[in-house]
Amino acid sequence: MARKLSGRHEEKAALRRLAYRRRPALSYPGMALVVFLRGVNVGGHRTFRPSLLAKELSNYDVVNVGAAGTFVVRKPRSRATFRAALLRKLPFEAEVVLCDGRDLIGLETENPFGTEPSRPDVVRFVSILSKAGRVRPSIPITLPPSGEWLLRVIASKSRFVFGVYRRHMKTIGYLGQIDKLFGVPATTRNWNTIVAIVRILKGQGKQGR
Repeated sequence: MARKLSGRHEEKAALRRLAYRRRPALSYPGMALVVFLRGVNVGGHRTFRPSLLAKELSNYDVVNVGAAGTFVVRKPRSRATFRAALLRKLPFEAEVVLCDGRDLIGLETENPFGTEPSRPDVVRFVSILSKAGRVRPSIPITLPPSGEWLLRVIASKSRFVFGVYRRHMKTIGYLGQIDKLFGVPATTRNWNTIVAIVRILKGQGKQGR
């Protein structure tokens, strides 16, 4: 049975796992980009088919990951070139967050969640900041601050914020507070999505349909 996600022990362990370690640069995802679109295909707003967009951008060797607007771009040429092409193809205005593939590889290597499985009612997440946050709040953060928690921020590093949330109708409102906590817009994905991205970057994952 999985141990409960509570107390400062696990939060301190997460911070230790994210401590800076010098290691050789990983070469295989060096030129790849990872794209996160914010707030698409949610509640019937800004809807589109990510798999079709990936096909329209096939010159850049784009792989679609899920339905939330997440892509691995294996031949991006340059950030500016690909961003311009992406914005031309999108049927609406959207906030686009780009990350280097090697940064996502680093997240898996320094997994702040450890190897212990999560409880069925708890979701591990990563929020990607649009840029380095102007504010660095004291971590850990528990929301709401009293009573039964629905969201916990357990660690942050560079543009990445790590946490867990409970499956509850009110959780979406607390996820929206990450923007205010760090002073910049944040785009959130399930940890399983990050793992799938890393597999694609390593050449182990299947291409999205």
